[in-house]
Amino acid sequence: MHYLNDLEKIVKINSYTKNKNGVDEVGSIFDEWFKAIGFCVEIHQRDEIGAHRHYKSNHINGGKKLLLLGHLDTVFPPNKFENYSQDNEWIYGAGVCDMKGGNIIALQALRELHNKNINISNIDVLFVSDEETGSDDSKHLTATLAKEYDYCFVYEAAGFNMEVVTGRKGVGTFFIDIEGRAAHAGNHYAEGSDANLEAALKLSELVKLTDLDKGTTVNVGKIEGGIGANTISPQSHLTFELRYKITTERDRVLEAIENIVSKSYVSGTKSSLSGGIQRDVMQTSKSSLELIKSIEDITSSKVKYEERGGVSDANIVSSNGVITLDGFGPYGDGDHTVYERASKQSFEQRIDLSVKLLKHFVENLDF
Repeated sequence: MHYLNDLEKIVKINSYTKNKNGVDEVGSIFDEWFKAIGFCVEIHQRDEIGAHRHYKSNHINGGKKLLLLGHLDTVFPPNKFENYSQDNEWIYGAGVCDMKGGNIIALQALRELHNKNINISNIDVLFVSDEETGSDDSKHLTATLAKEYDYCFVYEAAGFNMEVVTGRKGVGTFFIDIEGRAAHAGNHYAEGSDANLEAALKLSELVKLTDLDKGTTVNVGKIEGGIGANTISPQSHLTFELRYKITTERDRVLEAIENIVSKSYVSGTKSSLSGGIQRDVMQTSKSSLELIKSIEDITSSKVKYEERGGVSDANIVSSNGVITLDGFGPYGDGDHTVYERASKQSFEQRIDLSVKLLKHFVENLDF
């Protein structure tokens, strides 16, 4: 498990999304590792965040193309969580499962093909730098590049029973700004237009859009407004999130949100909506299930799969028509906390799985 030395090296480098220097340092190390096994490096520089990195193999015309997808950034600012340790079963540190560990699995599988003198063709790798903050920059690049590929494996963490992921909810974040009219609450109450009351009534309507049976949730996570107890509130602000499993629910809720924002429940208030869909839904499809069956045939083993409520960049690739499976990384828990850990055994399992699949792919240029 010598590859754990490589994992330790990059885990000890802080790559908080806003720490451009740290993210770029980790990316530069991966550049050298991928160059050593014959990949060309295409760097997409950014001013405020780390560069996105696209590693490209030799391409053979007429064959299918596979993209391996990961991210370089983690969630803790510098000096918060930068330790690395291990025992007989677990590895501990920021990103060991989310998702520096997954990146190392993808790299190590490709290394093993290279070491066996297997020509790596039509497999490319994309590591973005801002996934943990919503991929606001990289999602445009990912969506554009996705059109070049037929398949995508994403190396986010595996499930508890080593499941891969066939579906993830779509997510959108929205903001409603409400303008009311201030007035003295004692002397001129009737002259005011209460923005806080308007916000409360809108909140009530928004949460009614939740349909748990269909996997749709609307959560108003933050509400702000007003000046003080003796003043009718002249402004209020709502922050809310939509998650959904199917596109028809997305469309239903988006239409309803527009209607709620355009209606004034309190006379004299005006509202405006901003934000939108951050990552569209990744739906389990006939094609993704057929790919699962192909993987079972290739590996002569059962492949467990699941759907998750959380999102990843798999949503972006999948929603652009690419047959996508996620969860090829190691199993771990405690991600986004100082207790993050990853199972050593799961690294071996996932590297073995990836080697078998990537070997089959380069030999057949399809699954």
